[in-house]
Amino acid sequence: MNQAVNAVNLGSIGLDLSFWGLFVQADIVVKIVILGLLAASIWVWAIVFEKWSTLRRVNRAADTFENRFWSGGSLDELYDEEGQSPVHPMAALFSAALGEWRRTARVVGADISHSGVKERVDRAMGVVSQREMDRLERWMTFLASVGATAPFVGLFGTVWGIMHSFSAIAAMHNTNLAVVAPGIAQALFATAMGLFAAIPAVLAYNKISTDLARFAGRLEGFAAEFGAILSRQTEEHA
Repeated sequence: MNQAVNAVNLGSIGLDLSFWGLFVQADIVVKIVILGLLAASIWVWAIVFEKWSTLRRVNRAADTFENRFWSGGSLDELYDEEGQSPVHPMAALFSAALGEWRRTARVVGADISHSGVKERVDRAMGVVSQREMDRLERWMTFLASVGATAPFVGLFGTVWGIMHSFSAIAAMHNTNLAVVAPGIAQALFATAMGLFAAIPAVLAYNKISTDLARFAGRLEGFAAEFGAILSRQTEEHA
């Protein structure tokens, strides 16, 4: 009998349990939570696509540059072509190292065999490498923050929606499904939005962090190899 009454009540009220209907019927606080999580989710996906395209571009540019670097051609010609205005991290690293080595060689009476030259070259490559990685890692903190906080923001909306449901029950002195369902549905909708924002953010952060670490290792390897080449050239000039 109660089930029949509840069904009749639901039909007479005409509850809209679609996503849009839940949002429209939600309390103002729940609406703010849902809109905030939706905006965070959109921004997360924008960052993911930007990082994916950037990492793909810099790895492809690094492949091309390394092929030219190890082809046996003149490093001076490579510097004149790509080192003057580097457009990707590896070229910037190469430009900083060779530029520092050239400036030292031009100093009148400078002894380029001195160990200080290697230290300056290594320092220049270290500064450039850190700067380029900082640029590539931009917005990673946002991904980590969304992944960590979005579920709790959604939980806040859930708690608020349940409180709203209990307030409706108390005001109407009625515990049938027509009174309880809207608030519970809105509460669960807020939880779902929190997970919808957090799960892609966590997965993307882990994947992109791994790719960034791999690229950083690639830069470090190139810096070590190029530093060794410059050291040999320094010894030849001694």
